[in-house]
Amino acid sequence: MSTIRFLRTFVAVAEHGSFAAAASQVAVTQAAVSLQMRSLEEELRRALFDRSGRVAVLNADGRALLPQARRLLALYDDMRVPLADTEAMAGAVAVGAVVSVMGGLSHVVAQLKRTYPALDVRLIGAKSFELAAMVESGELDAAFVVEGSARLAGTLHWTPLYDEPLVAIAARGSQGDDARQALASNPFLRFDRSQRTGALVERALRRAHLRTNEYLELNSIEALVELVRQEVGVTVVPLLKRARWRDDRALRILPLRAGGEPTVRTIGMLERRDHGRVHVTEAIRTACAALFGD
Repeated sequence: MSTIRFLRTFVAVAEHGSFAAAASQVAVTQAAVSLQMRSLEEELRRALFDRSGRVAVLNADGRALLPQARRLLALYDDMRVPLADTEAMAGAVAVGAVVSVMGGLSHVVAQLKRTYPALDVRLIGAKSFELAAMVESGELDAAFVVEGSARLAGTLHWTPLYDEPLVAIAARGSQGDDARQALASNPFLRFDRSQRTGALVERALRRAHLRTNEYLELNSIEALVELVRQEVGVTVVPLLKRARWRDDRALRILPLRAGGEPTVRTIGMLERRDHGRVHVTEAIRTACAALFGD
């Protein structure tokens, strides 16, 4: 089983960026890590690292091998579970989430870990399109992302969980009685248009023919709302499920309607159809649906 051990070391090097950092993760010396990687390269008959610099950097072959190695290790971990316990809540699973979901997801995973201590969940935070690519490549088993407009690959499955309406958020003392007036009268704090949520905001503004005074563009919903609290301007963002903005006396939540109907952002779980941890991701999805549905 030396190849399995070498692959586990290879993944550790890829995730931690150096042979030295990987050594502490797999409990061997740095020299042993270097020897294992040389042996793995010899066995696979190709170089996996660019060794021209001072740190271990995956070359093109190494990057191509990484998702395959992760899948093989997950399958091997599954094989080690006794046949009578194939549906046991145990072993490794990797789940991603956009920032606005990560807090609730962390809470759900912590609760599951208390009940199933043999469960090993790795959480990754990133943008929706980055997470979708990681699920498709096999780097993640599942991810909680914003629904996109692109057609899904046949290897992926999407389950919607909940909707969040887009709203305008203004400071309590700012000008404007409704969203249209507030947006026209105050500096506009925009969410990053390169992300799915930002593109959704832009479409909603265009459909409703709302005029804005562009001021600042950020990729953090919470940072935008904090700037509103400081009376810097007004923003348009999803009304996050677990946010308590309606109870914040410094803020006003103004409905935003395009064509008479609210525009919503849909959050759901994206996963590969063929991964071996469906029972685990289903438990996580169900718990998240209950948490965010409250």
